[in-house]
Formats: sequence, C-alpha cells, structure tokens
Amino acid sequence: MTSTSGPTPASDVPTTFRLFIAGAWVDGVAGETFESLNPADRRDVIGRFQAGSAADTAMAIKAAETAFPSWRATPAPKRGEIMYRFAELMGRHKERLARAMTREMGKVIAEARGDVQEGIDIAYLMAGEGRRMFGDTVPSELPDKWAMSIRQPIGVAGIITPWNFPMAIPCWKMMPALVTGNTVVFKPSSDTPHCATLLVELMAEAGFPPGTVNLVTGSGEAVGNTIVDSPDVPVISFTGSSATGKSIAERAGRRLKRVSLELGGKNGVVVLRDADLELATDGILWSAFGTTGQRCTACSRVIVERAVADDLVKRLADRAKTLKLGYGLDAGVDVGPLINPGAVEKVGRYVEIGRGEGELVIGGTAAGDAALAHGNFFSPTIFSGIKPMDRIGQEEIFGPVLSVIPVDDFDAAITALNQTRYGLSASIFTRDVNTAFRAMRDFEAGIVYVNAGTTGAETHLPFGGWKETGNGHREAGHAAIETYTEWKSIYVDFSGRLQRAQIDNQ
Repeated sequence: MTSTSGPTPASDVPTTFRLFIAGAWVDGVAGETFESLNPADRRDVIGRFQAGSAADTAMAIKAAETAFPSWRATPAPKRGEIMYRFAELMGRHKERLARAMTREMGKVIAEARGDVQEGIDIAYLMAGEGRRMFGDTVPSELPDKWAMSIRQPIGVAGIITPWNFPMAIPCWKMMPALVTGNTVVFKPSSDTPHCATLLVELMAEAGFPPGTVNLVTGSGEAVGNTIVDSPDVPVISFTGSSATGKSIAERAGRRLKRVSLELGGKNGVVVLRDADLELATDGILWSAFGTTGQRCTACSRVIVERAVADDLVKRLADRAKTLKLGYGLDAGVDVGPLINPGAVEKVGRYVEIGRGEGELVIGGTAAGDAALAHGNFFSPTIFSGIKPMDRIGQEEIFGPVLSVIPVDDFDAAITALNQTRYGLSASIFTRDVNTAFRAMRDFEAGIVYVNAGTTGAETHLPFGGWKETGNGHREAGHAAIETYTEWKSIYVDFSGRLQRAQIDNQ
C-alpha cells in the first residue's frame, strides 16, 4: 500500500501529515503543526501533524453529517463487507502497524502486536453485526397486528481516544459506530497521531465512503471541545481521565447527547493464603508492569492475606529486578517508556507520597542508565505495608507503581478491594472454588478474573466498569452497538379496522 500521507523519509526532515476530511487528506486551515516524538528517545521525531482548529473540526462534522444519509441507507451487511476488508488490511499490515506503534507509543513490540490484533478482532466481530444487529419480534395483544423493534443509527459520532491503546480503542469505538450506520469524526490523542493516521489510511483503502470517517488531530481544547459542544454530533464516545470525562458529560448533558465514558481505574488483585503464589506472581507482574502500568486495567494494588504477604513481596521484588527497560523494538526488553515527560514527573510525585505511606521495596527512580537518558523511563516500583485508604492505594497513578496491602482475611480483602471510587477490573488468586464464586459475586468491578491478572479482556465480551470508571455503557462485545443505536418499536395492524390498544377490551 502506498501511504496517502507519505512514509517516514530517510532524511532528517520529518514528514508533515494531514487531516482526513470528506475523503481527502488536507492541511489545517491555520497551517499550524505539532511534533510527535518517540518516548524511548525524544530526539526521534516521528512526524509533524496538523494542529486542527475549531474550523477544521466543524468541516469534519459537516462532512460526516453530509455522508450520513447515504451511509445510513447502505444495507448493514454491505457496511459489514467494507469492515471485513478493513480487518483483512489490518492483518496484512499488522507488523508494520505494530512497529509504528512501538516507536510512537512505546509499548514493547509483542504488546503492540496484541494491540493491533484487538483492532482486527473487533473489526471482524462488528462486521458480523452487519448481518445480526438483532431487534425483537413479539406477539401483539390485539388480533391481526404485528409488533417488532429495530435498531437505527443516531447520526454523527464523536470519537475521542487515548494514547495507550492507539489502534485497539479507536477500533473498539469506530467499528460499532460505523456498522450500525453512523458516521465518525475521530480525534486521537496528540501523543499518538501517527497511529491514528495509519489506521485511517487503511479505512480509506478498505472503501469507507468519503465523509464516513474523518480524522482531525490537535488539542482537546480546539478539537475535542468543538466535537463535544457541536449540536450536530449527537453521540460521544470518550476514553480518558475521570476528570475530563465528567467535564464532557456535563457539557454534553446540556444537549442531551448520548455519551459513553470509559474512565479511570485502581484495579486490585486479591491473593489468599491458599493461592498458587508462583502463578500469582506471574499474573501480578504482567498486570502491574506490562505496558509500563499504562493500562486502565493495570494492577496497581495487591491485597494479600498477611500469612503469605512477606513471601509474595519477596517473589515480586526478585522477579521485578530482572525486568529489562528499553526501546520496545530491542530484543529482550520487558518494560518500555512512559508516554511523555509529564508522566515521568507524575509517577515521581506519587513515589514520594508512597515513601511516606509504606516501605519502598524496589525501584522508585527514573531510569538512570545513560543509554535511556533521552527516553521517558521509570523503573518498576513496589511498595509494601500500604493501608487500603493511603493515597497510593486509592489514586490512579498510571505508571509502574505497585502497592501491596496486607489484610487479615478474605472479608477484609473484599472491603479493601471495594473501598475505591473506581470499579473496572479485579482478580483473585485462590484454590477454593467457593471463595472464587463469592469474589465473582461481591467484587465491585465490571471485569473479574479468577487465577489471572487484571488485564486480558477479550473483544467478544462487554468491557467497562462501575462507579467512576464510566457511566454504564460498554465497549466491545455485542453490547457495544447499544451506544450508537436508537430503538424503534413498530406496529403493523392488518385487521382492516381501528383497534384501540391500552383500552380495556375485556
């Protein structure tokens, strides 16, 4: 495939990428750009991207609005066929996409491949919805009368995505929006605009009609706010911080928009005295330090029975010492960089808070290796002796910091796990099936794992959380289409006479 916005050149002059509006790659009206940098080496400029303005965003919204009637009228199975082609293209370009993601976002290459695969999986799943998208056909209470319900698209969907899953999450949102007949205005994180551009290039190649998918890079203030406040964007899907999500909900609520929010997490792993501690160690390390702790499902709390707490902490520390930091394309690297210098500063602030709340077991510093000096690296960090309500046990850090919270028994573990304003993912390690089922019932989280870490959700089940993790909508799974469709109930009376429903005809 030939890149419509240009490959990264061999010279030292970075490519300038464009917006995608109404089926064409265009410059922003203001002519302003920003750079995307490799978080493993900030000297590596990936490209320059349009700093989209409110005017650019308005044009994208208009393009999506213009394309909507035709796209809505396209039979859903035909919409699904285009989505199948897109999934096939992603599969064909998987390695190229994954390597570009590692360079721009920082996650190690194996994880980047998994990120792309999630996009492929949800594209295939939602393509199939083009031939399902079930409504209900039910008996009428009156004779010679037909009763049924159908789903219909809402209109222009504003898609606002984060940087940590720069291909999977846009696909989680755009695929159900598009297969149900909505058009899209897509604003990616300014930390990963290249990943978004590569994704939209493939969507255009797959055959999505002009105006169906529109990409506007730029700031949340200029682009995101314009999408949220526009009267012509009736549905918003956002993944990001709880603070930003609350602001979006407040502003969108003034126009009674449909809003789907996937927000913060403070996920916990419960380890009981009967657990397989080696298995628990594997699950915790992967959940805490995979993606450098930059997942909304990352494990940041381990709630462990005191009888095995010291043993578990030692196992975790011994294993964490062996984790290799570095550029995710280099062989043997386990942990990549944080996304930007601000993230390094934030993690550092929380480490200082943790020093006053518990015992620092390992880590606690930005990586000092000279080879990593130009990257945003922070060493895997573990604190022990943390109390359930301590700040590092309650607040989302979004980095490689793990708090170990000792408790007396399972009941205390449930209390500690649930004493947080978030409720995305939780897990338990135990050999007792009765206890496992109690946990499945009593954990206040949208996702629960037994004898596994807190990460690893699959695309064919609903993804989302309770409390301040979101507002009740779900991504992935068949439930994803709920966000982007309205129900319509239809009655057909073929009796040839007026029949009055909701009248006592007895």
